[in-house]
Amino acid sequence: MEPPRPRLGVSQMSDTKRIEHPTWLTSGDFTEADEPFELFEHWIKDAIDAEPRDPTAMTLATIGDDGTPNARVVLLKGRDEKGFVFYTNMESQKGRELDAGKAAALVFYWKSLNRQIRIRGTVERVTPQEADAYFATRPKGAQIGAWASQQSRPLESRALFEKAVAGYTDKYAESDVPRPPHWIGYRVVPMKIEFWHDRPFRLHDRIEFERAKFGGAWVKTRMYP
Repeated sequence: MEPPRPRLGVSQMSDTKRIEHPTWLTSGDFTEADEPFELFEHWIKDAIDAEPRDPTAMTLATIGDDGTPNARVVLLKGRDEKGFVFYTNMESQKGRELDAGKAAALVFYWKSLNRQIRIRGTVERVTPQEADAYFATRPKGAQIGAWASQQSRPLESRALFEKAVAGYTDKYAESDVPRPPHWIGYRVVPMKIEFWHDRPFRLHDRIEFERAKFGGAWVKTRMYP
């Protein structure tokens, strides 16, 4: 049997091992940033280069009708100075919760980079023109799926779903697929954005940007890990 390993105490941390920041993780000290959107762009680009799959994946948290939290992973499909955009069926559970609560939280976590971004803000729908433009870029199979799937509702059998897919495939075999009226985009307009970066001994770096309203000045605070 392997003998128990000694616990790492404070004296061991300070006396025997130097705390070093791996230089490849950041090109500079991100805590010196004075604006969150530019920093987000740097980090998402690093993630696209480093993450093997779905670097734009983010956890979306909402509040259900019963007051309990609800979370799922969605993909970021747009970002600008207004906020962070994803698309879904507005009749789905998350669509109903977004429309009812008008607020949401997002979390990006990139394990290969030891980085995390947390976002909290209000929610708004994108314009129909924005939704149309993005829907037109989707593969035709995904467009068909948006018509065939009654998202978040009970499904009697896989065969029934495949029958609906086949029906819409035939319907639009010779034409473009229009955007379903229930398929729209939501934008999370951030009021708080936190950047977290792993450091040795859990002495992580955290900075939070907060503003009182859209278009307001960002206030940066360095946080204890």
